[in-house]
Amino acid sequence: MLHPVCLCFRDVPSMDILVWSQLPTGAGLGSSAAYAVCLAAALLTVCGAISCPLKEEESTARWTEEELTLINKWAFQGEWVIHGNPSGVDNAVGTWGTCGGTGEDTGEETSPVASRVPVLRILLTNTKVPRSTKVLVASVKEKILKFPAIMKPVLDSIDAISQECQSVLEAMPADPSPEHYPVLEELFDINQHHLNVIGAGHPSLDRLCRVTASHGLHSKLTGAGGGGCGITLLRPDTSPLAVEAAKRDLCACGFECWETRIGAPGVMLHSSSYLPADLLCLLTAS
Repeated sequence: MLHPVCLCFRDVPSMDILVWSQLPTGAGLGSSAAYAVCLAAALLTVCGAISCPLKEEESTARWTEEELTLINKWAFQGEWVIHGNPSGVDNAVGTWGTCGGTGEDTGEETSPVASRVPVLRILLTNTKVPRSTKVLVASVKEKILKFPAIMKPVLDSIDAISQECQSVLEAMPADPSPEHYPVLEELFDINQHHLNVIGAGHPSLDRLCRVTASHGLHSKLTGAGGGGCGITLLRPDTSPLAVEAAKRDLCACGFECWETRIGAPGVMLHSSSYLPADLLCLLTAS
């Protein structure tokens, strides 16, 4: 699976790599892809396969599209090691951010798309139920092989949901109408039911959906499911009281809950002088 690119460059010396993350691992938030993308970018820069884009007095910098494509290809290899059969989508989003591509199952053809999706407000809830993406993917594959005539239409429907959701998201920046949100909420609900059918659900995620539904909110699992995290869509006019009430009830279930946003730039090179003081202290202390 490995590409021969970069092997002709000078030997890379042994090194210690310190990884720090605010993402809970193994929870369906793409932490493995983020790790693979950052590691690929760092090692490709060190071995001279891509340039160091950071100029003097700059706080952050991005690589060229060609270099980002190379980073994405190597990150995809890391995802193969971790997950066994990744889609290629997580590493593409980690590489290009909100301009991330939509790839096929190989991940090799994943490329950036021209349009940006809007920044969406969400509740991110960690059920704290541990799970393994590799095990869950294998379980779903087993069910597909056992009931192909039943499972294929479900998977086709999930794909159609994704395509419809992409169309809505791409239309939103040019037409920020509140009418888009009921469509997204309905797609959330349908998708969650389908994911339960293929075996990606979990009682903790069902409970999460019931709690948020009691507050008029719509949720679905994220990542491989089987526990981990779920996301809840918040409309621009969602009442702060409703959000706080939902968070309180979710925490009462033993879950962790944060209000955040979806949408960010992809992999970037940061100048150490511009890092927050607490993060810089953490990194230099090791």
